[in-house]
Amino acid sequence: MTKGRVIAIVVGLAVVVVTFVVVLPKIANYGDVWKVLQDLTWPQIGALAAATALNLVTFAPAWMVTLPGLRFWRAFGVTQASTASTYIAPGGAGVGFALSFAVLRTWGFAGSAIALAGTLTSVWNQLALFAFPVVAFGLLGLEQETDPILQSVAVLGLVVFVLGAAAFAGVLWTPRVARFVGEHARRVVNWTLARIRRGPVGWGAESFVRFRNNAIGLLRRRWHLLTLATLAGQLSVFVLFLVSLRVTHVSASQVDWIEAFAAWSLARLLGSIPITPGGIGLVEVGVTTALVGFGGNDARVVAAVLLYRALTIIPTLVIGLAAAATFRPKAKSDVVRAPSA
Repeated sequence: MTKGRVIAIVVGLAVVVVTFVVVLPKIANYGDVWKVLQDLTWPQIGALAAATALNLVTFAPAWMVTLPGLRFWRAFGVTQASTASTYIAPGGAGVGFALSFAVLRTWGFAGSAIALAGTLTSVWNQLALFAFPVVAFGLLGLEQETDPILQSVAVLGLVVFVLGAAAFAGVLWTPRVARFVGEHARRVVNWTLARIRRGPVGWGAESFVRFRNNAIGLLRRRWHLLTLATLAGQLSVFVLFLVSLRVTHVSASQVDWIEAFAAWSLARLLGSIPITPGGIGLVEVGVTTALVGFGGNDARVVAAVLLYRALTIIPTLVIGLAAAATFRPKAKSDVVRAPSA
């Protein structure tokens, strides 16, 4: 293990310890938080279970849209497993995609089709991630309410969204641009690999041109389905967050749905920072601070946040690990080869 990796692990552990041992207990006593959770009724637990199930089933559709031939239960299993791997293995999203790629290849899907699906789902998710704070800030403006932190995040999100969309559109615009980007990407990657005494990559500028052609073909037919699937996958998480607030009696008079959406959009960005797996620690502090700032009761807010985080991480971890343990190659007669887009 490299020195840099050791430092990253130490920093991540420090963030988690400080969050749960120092910061959150100062906001609310854990004994008070436990009392809030003990007061949950069976109908409230049912609402949480329904919201959790909705969140889980919306993992799969985006991959089903971008990888024709992939059916729901296979998509569900591989997305749960890849997400679970990001919670337990160093490397974050890269590890998750590597697992998805390996499993999908055993099921007969072409490597180029898997790479295209992974890229498009990632790009759409990242664009949504940076667009939500902008939307949230606009909604808060309609309520004549401001938040300096969210304002800064919204500005950053807008800049990244515009630049990201422009860069992606640029690659798709003409083969010449795709070839230009591919050539420079190859040089940068090869230079980086040379520093660690690794060989050059096997792809080049023409790989980007082929990617462009395949992406355009797929997006022409399915961009609207991909957009809907991405929004469903993202907003189902917000539904779970809002239900967690309401069942712990963080009422609309304390934190209305717009303020909740603003805090949640901030949490989603914090969760993408690769310091701890799934943003553990960062998300809890960020969203709790925002909700308390909007007027939420300290103990009830902490209870809601911990409940929300448990229900977004633990079910996926359990299902994902179980799915990974049961993956097996299809029989030759059952192999599905997805058509290239």
